[in-house]
Amino acid sequence: MTAPVITRFVGAGGLTLVADCLGDAGAPPVIFLHGGGQTRGSWRRSLPIVAERGYRAIAYDARGHGDSDWDRDGDYHLESYAADLAAIVTQLDRPPIFVGASLGGLTALLLTGEARHRVAEALVLVDVAPRVNQQGIDRILKFMAANPDGFGSLDEAADAVASYNPHRARPASSHGLAANLRQRGERLYWHWDPAFLNNRREDRFALSERIENAARNIAVPTLLIHAGKSDVVTVEEVAHLRQIMPNCHHNEVPAAGHMIAGDANDAFNSAILEFLATPPLSQTAPLQ
Repeated sequence: MTAPVITRFVGAGGLTLVADCLGDAGAPPVIFLHGGGQTRGSWRRSLPIVAERGYRAIAYDARGHGDSDWDRDGDYHLESYAADLAAIVTQLDRPPIFVGASLGGLTALLLTGEARHRVAEALVLVDVAPRVNQQGIDRILKFMAANPDGFGSLDEAADAVASYNPHRARPASSHGLAANLRQRGERLYWHWDPAFLNNRREDRFALSERIENAARNIAVPTLLIHAGKSDVVTVEEVAHLRQIMPNCHHNEVPAAGHMIAGDANDAFNSAILEFLATPPLSQTAPLQ
């Protein structure tokens, strides 16, 4: 499989959103949406797997993250992320399949459930649901707000990640984190706009009922991939999702924490491929 092609989409308000694309340009698209504080690199081991199955795999950096534009007004409300996704969909030749983790999953859920026309062929929610465990969300926000002065080395950043993910084996080398950091002066900083944190809590509470209503409106095939060790989506949140979306498929990855694709990528990819192989999705792209 060849290397991904770097592509630029135009988001809401004219923001440039940078993406990795892999697979035939005319193939049915699958859009991967990362979580808050992450980048499109979160999906680097999933893109080739999906592309090999006959799809065009697209992973983009959300506004304020990675190589995409930062919003000059610090607008990082969920509505704006959904507007960016809607803009990307208009630049494709057919409705895609959405695969969204955490913030990315809520973005895809809100757009899919509120759109007046069909914007997606299917939806995959990666350890996220209309209701989430606030303690888990607070732990994420605490991690993101820590180290405002950056890090003196990659090893320092790796220490912070290891502290947040004690269940995950620490990589032998910290060099893999380099793609998520940018150097300013002699310090390394996470590659996202600090203004992103300004409205996280209030945005979530204000939109909770709206997100639930959007979930109830979703008619396309939907899969929840749930992390067995998640502190963001517990069994109570899973039960609630299945109550309001009774046709939602459910696949649990027992050994993974909230960041499933990083904790158990093989199991995550298997869940995606299994979902794509079920009718009617199995008719959207030829298996290679």
